[in-house]
Amino acid sequence: MNVVALVSGGKDSCYAMMKCMEYGHQVVALANLMPADDSVDELDSYMYQTVGHQIIVSYAECMGVPLFRRRIQGSPRHQKLGYRMTPGDEVEDMFILLNEVKRHIPSVTAVSSGAIASDYQRLRVESVCSRLGLVSLAYLWKQDQSLLLQEMMMNGIVAITVKVAAMGLDPRKHLGKDIGFLKSYLHKLKELYGINVCGEGGEYETLTLDCPLFLNARIVLDGFKIVMHSSEAVAPVGILHPLAFHLENKAESCSSSGIDKTSEICKEKVGLVFEVQGDCLHRPEATCQSAAEVTKLDEVAERRLHISRTKNHNTFSICCWLQDSCESSAGLQEDLEAVLRKIELKLVGYGFGWENVVYIHLYIADMNKFSIVNETYVRYITQEKCPFGVPSRSTIELPLLQVGLGSAYIEVLVANDQSKRVLHVQSISCWAPSCIGPYSQATLYKEILHMAGQLGLDPPTMTICGGGATAELEQALENSEAVATCFNCSISTSALLFVVYCSTYAPSSERHRIQDKQDTFLKQMRLFQSDKASIVKVPDPIFLYVLVPDLPKRAHVEIKPILYVPEDADVTTGTVQELSCVRMPSYWGFQHAHWHDSCFQKCVVHGKIFAVILCITSEDVLKICSESLGGDEGNRDYQNSFQEEQMERVSRFCIYLLDKLYMQDNFSWDDTQNLRFYFPTSLGVPVEALSLMLTNAFNELAEMGQRVKIGEEPIFNLVPVLGAGRSATSMDNIITCELFAQKA
Repeated sequence: MNVVALVSGGKDSCYAMMKCMEYGHQVVALANLMPADDSVDELDSYMYQTVGHQIIVSYAECMGVPLFRRRIQGSPRHQKLGYRMTPGDEVEDMFILLNEVKRHIPSVTAVSSGAIASDYQRLRVESVCSRLGLVSLAYLWKQDQSLLLQEMMMNGIVAITVKVAAMGLDPRKHLGKDIGFLKSYLHKLKELYGINVCGEGGEYETLTLDCPLFLNARIVLDGFKIVMHSSEAVAPVGILHPLAFHLENKAESCSSSGIDKTSEICKEKVGLVFEVQGDCLHRPEATCQSAAEVTKLDEVAERRLHISRTKNHNTFSICCWLQDSCESSAGLQEDLEAVLRKIELKLVGYGFGWENVVYIHLYIADMNKFSIVNETYVRYITQEKCPFGVPSRSTIELPLLQVGLGSAYIEVLVANDQSKRVLHVQSISCWAPSCIGPYSQATLYKEILHMAGQLGLDPPTMTICGGGATAELEQALENSEAVATCFNCSISTSALLFVVYCSTYAPSSERHRIQDKQDTFLKQMRLFQSDKASIVKVPDPIFLYVLVPDLPKRAHVEIKPILYVPEDADVTTGTVQELSCVRMPSYWGFQHAHWHDSCFQKCVVHGKIFAVILCITSEDVLKICSESLGGDEGNRDYQNSFQEEQMERVSRFCIYLLDKLYMQDNFSWDDTQNLRFYFPTSLGVPVEALSLMLTNAFNELAEMGQRVKIGEEPIFNLVPVLGAGRSATSMDNIITCELFAQKA
């Protein structure tokens, strides 16, 4: 990509440019924001370093690329963490500046910044990039600062301190000193006082005088004076004001360095400095549907849309799908719009909006149309509609049309308040895969961390890593761990449930290695986490493996972890004891049998959370049908496609066993957040018939035990797949149930 680099003069922004080069991008322009008054060294800015701005003008000549500068007119008016366009804010100066760079160099597609740990700064750069259609590159984000500082020194960054403001740093002793000279002293201060060795806490600021990107010349500071801003004894604050400097030409040819001295895009402008003026007149126009389009979608919805909804008062799921749309629909885009519109209307009917959505499962019939799906998706779910953070998301291709469903099928998890905490990093970095657009890496709500589906993406390049399914799985787990760390937890100790989607593009010979790789990775991670007292450990997680036609980017695997992150770090967890005094149900002639225990995995956090994976194999069907009919059916051949009568018994058994597990662990059906039944397309039972069987079973349960409340909408979702199971090598269940419940 062609990159415009935000430069403050500091070591971080310069090293970020070097990382851009390392990952194959080309820096074609520089952008800098400076004080309106040349005599002022430092502004009261939350965003910009301006100390040393008098020297930045020479960067254009040193690097051989154009420099665009703007005098800061705004002030930090919008001081909340998440930024929204605010006239007169200093962030709007960045927007004007980068917009002008785009006008001069239309091929610019990305912006580089040196953000390491400041969410405040990163979110504002991402906001501006989003408005301008640019990609944010933040390759230093979340990197270990000690290692990062070492890398900078080893890779030729020559920078001096131009501001100090921390305990142990004396302006008269430490201003103007080479950062390499101070490195060991900074580490000592970290041990003594906990400072950030890269200065991310405002402890110090730097000015880069030379680096490998300075192909033409290096900067030599001839004279400066120290200006004291505060003379406090504990942490005096002082800045370096440059008095004189000159450029020292480099004899070596830029061609030998492997970096182009002049960009072909703006060769005629090389070395020039542009001062950007003017006001921001650009306001993004909201895209909205015409009344005719909305009416058409609503008419479609009335005819073919189906809805399910769980009954949990705090967090519930709404699922929406179309039936028989393969013959009556114009395609995936129309189906998706109809489903999104229906869910939007449902949310409004409950007094909610997209801002209440925690998670979205996006199922589509054709992954080749992923770009069309995203274009449609962003018309409904936007950052403007979700001021508290956009929902996390997983996207999976399912064999929808093969079972008579539409091209789009969506499930949303809805929260009844605004207390969710969202992690949404749009910048491409070395930390974890970016989420460019209105979907986030993870959302924490009511102590449950709902993580977006993770692919085996190499974060800095955003490409699927090589090495096949097991290599992708390992990278996806590493990416998940990076996200979990931001919430002070680990997938190895805090995970309740893993859903692992396996694509048909992964050779069957590799699938047996997927589970081994996951087990090994998590065991090693647990050992690594064992010394961390702050990490809360939960019971062993449960696993579900699902075989699907395709995944985004033709990935072989995608993982979706759900983690427990308690508000009280001292909480103890564990499974509850079964309540032997409770009389277990015996509906439909089913009685407790020891083999029932082999049908399910469960993870229970005492008194709070209940997760179950229920797997019914063909062998289980033999037992179910024999048990429910007193053995009369024991000799019947069940190896052929299953008849509806047999599936009806299986459906009842699933509801019976789930109800039994709920009673044992003192949960109720009203605690259900989501309830999914995965069925293979080879089952041979129409989806309408299967839905009716489960609905009838729930109705009968309600009549017999009064333990479940039935409304007009079913409380379960039917999800067609190619296969599902408790291991990657045996995804051949007749039916699989995934249940997650949480008490208020």
